[in-house]
Amino acid sequence: MLPMSRLKEAGSPYHHGQLREALLDAAFELLGTQNVNQISLREIARQAGVSHAAPYHYFPDRAQLLGALAEKCNALFYTAQEKAVQAQSSPTERLMALGQAYVHFATAHPNAFSLIFDPEICPPNGSDTSAATSVQANHELLGRVIHDCQAAGYFPGHDSAVVGAALWATVHGLAHLILLGHLPEGVVPDALRTLTATLGEQP
Repeated sequence: MLPMSRLKEAGSPYHHGQLREALLDAAFELLGTQNVNQISLREIARQAGVSHAAPYHYFPDRAQLLGALAEKCNALFYTAQEKAVQAQSSPTERLMALGQAYVHFATAHPNAFSLIFDPEICPPNGSDTSAATSVQANHELLGRVIHDCQAAGYFPGHDSAVVGAALWATVHGLAHLILLGHLPEGVVPDALRTLTATLGEQP
């Protein structure tokens, strides 16, 4: 599929299926400078270079657009973490990479990060939303990384679910504190290593 910018430049019409993705791309671009409450279907259409009526063929209302946008943001969030994990070989380095990728996505895309955790758009443990699959994939990725660490002898005597909760709470809290300007992003590696040591990391 041609990038949205090339489609505009060539003056080519969107083919079936391309317009929906182009509208979501445009919405994600707008999240770079606006929070989700400021984004309208009309503005998304303008950003995508299509008529004001075009988005309604795919999203009858703003709520459905935001649900699809949340799905896209969750998928991008998961992909960023998965790539970071796959780039490392040892279990603990994969864990470090996962936490750092989590925080980096938050700082690089703060409005998308806020959307992902907006309880009105992405209700916690909601199984009836289009983003639920990506949310579950994120949880499973963390679970696999922790399982690999424990198989290698780390976190002895600790329940994997409790370890996951502690790590998730830590990186999520770090992300918010960094976004608010209370901490520099560079503190993340040392904070994660300190936590894993407390949980019983073995050298």
